[in-house]
Amino acid sequence: MQKASVTALVCAFARAYHSQNHNPTVYDDPLALHLLGQEEYANMCRMIGGGIAYFNPDFIGSEEKALRWIVDQQLSPPLLGRSAFLERALRQACEWSTAQYLCLAAGYDTFALRQPPWAERLEIWEIDHPATARDKQARLNAAGIAVPGNVHFLPADLSEPDWQQSLLAEPCFRRESISFFSLLGICHYLAEETFRVLLRTLADVSPRGSRVAFDYPDEHMLTRQADTLAQRHAEMAASAGEPMLAGYACGQMERLLEDCGYQVCEHLRPSQITEQFFARHNAADPAHAMAAFGNANYCLAIQA
Repeated sequence: MQKASVTALVCAFARAYHSQNHNPTVYDDPLALHLLGQEEYANMCRMIGGGIAYFNPDFIGSEEKALRWIVDQQLSPPLLGRSAFLERALRQACEWSTAQYLCLAAGYDTFALRQPPWAERLEIWEIDHPATARDKQARLNAAGIAVPGNVHFLPADLSEPDWQQSLLAEPCFRRESISFFSLLGICHYLAEETFRVLLRTLADVSPRGSRVAFDYPDEHMLTRQADTLAQRHAEMAASAGEPMLAGYACGQMERLLEDCGYQVCEHLRPSQITEQFFARHNAADPAHAMAAFGNANYCLAIQA
């Protein structure tokens, strides 16, 4: 992978569009638009809106309404829900002596750049593939976005067997400090054994009480039993050169975590995700109601 992640850019666009066009928001990311810039954002609006025939061949309406339907119904829900879940879990963890937050495959996430007061005492690490990391740095510079002093960027290829050595070599990283790891959007693109190795690696570089939060595809994700939205996401990821590789039943995921030294704290299915993170938005704006991705679950686990 020599270029920045296409799926990460689409995620940034979906967050930017949601923040610009919804009130109340499921998840507000006002900096996403600045990372993209007005010109790229407008180009993506035209490109994505022009794909309505793929997403909904029977759709009737203006280009603007087509774009909103695609973003609200196809792109945003899995991204918004998992981000809201992650930040809720991180805030709770900060009440329990968490000192470090490590965002793996950070992409164009902006939490570290707009961190709330409760996160300011954390040491925050963004870890991502070098190509995406370089592109993000260039966008931050172009947008004039200041990077807080507690934020560290670490280019690393998580598919490399010894990527963690770069982290351990960083003078600001404390192996003995309780950490919180974000693995959003990662599990989909790793084979099961690779994900297992990643979890064990994180357990090896952090003490008991450290947490991991992630979303993952269910056992139907890569089968014909997956819903239409799931199938389209898999197709789009594959066409971007980032194919999805695995799916897990809930019990299977819990056994995998236990095998890697973790205990499940929270495990949410789609109906629970919709109820907890979308209900307020849907009640306020029923014409543009959204629901959680039907073939993905969220999980928070603690190192036992």
